[in-house]
Amino acid sequence: MLLLKLDSLIEGQVIKRPSMYVKSPYVADIKCNETNTMLLAHTASLGCCGLSDVNANVLMTISKETKTKPKNQANLKCTHTIYLSILKNKNNEQIIGIHPKLAEKLVESALNNNYISKLEGYKRYQRETPIFIKDKVDSRFDFTGIDKDGFPFIMEVKNVPLADYEDISAKERCNYDFDERDFNSKVAYFPDGFRKKPTDTVSPRALKHISELTLIKKETKIRCIMCYVIQRTDVNRFQPSVIDPIYREAFIKAVETGVEIITMVVSWNRNGEAYFVRDDLPITPF
Repeated sequence: MLLLKLDSLIEGQVIKRPSMYVKSPYVADIKCNETNTMLLAHTASLGCCGLSDVNANVLMTISKETKTKPKNQANLKCTHTIYLSILKNKNNEQIIGIHPKLAEKLVESALNNNYISKLEGYKRYQRETPIFIKDKVDSRFDFTGIDKDGFPFIMEVKNVPLADYEDISAKERCNYDFDERDFNSKVAYFPDGFRKKPTDTVSPRALKHISELTLIKKETKIRCIMCYVIQRTDVNRFQPSVIDPIYREAFIKAVETGVEIITMVVSWNRNGEAYFVRDDLPITPF
């Protein structure tokens, strides 16, 4: 069940982010393993909570618009793009998809191959559909279409690269010993990331999408779907993260209103091949 193939992957290690030369948090200095040289790479997911931050091992491709090094280093351009992270632990290796755009491509491939059970036999779909309802909804959703029974659907896709043995804060995690845990028994969670204040939501955009889908579902007969793409296989469950109680509450409300949840697991390898595993990873009870 091959979904996607990334060609000509290059392995490297993140040395510094932001780069010494380009101060954008989306640019990192990478040491290329094969040539032992330094290069600039774009990391769309910032540090991805460590998966593409300093000392992380990553897999990247040459950027489509590679430019030669200018005399003025302030105008340096990224020559590579980071797509995957290599996580090693307990003699195990996990390749994790961290570039957010990968999730949408994987879902589209799964749709075209009829792998998504909730949308099996759909009649048609389109990408990036803007929906506007005055004072209620104003967003562009990843997929809209008609299912096999003729009902319209809206589906929003979110990338889930993060997982751990317990969904707790970094401070709390220091008090736990997970050495005896099975490597593949982690919980995948969404969202997590930088917040100015602990009371802020991690991603206002993600919160807006799920809240608007909840409203649409409440007031119409349109099928509203949240698809969480878990780009790693060392997990046995998913949950809305306790780190973001605002999003977690919105998730619970969405489910109670009738928003459908798809938890799609994808397996990556070093050859850049992504395979469909399942679309029904269990969700931890609220």
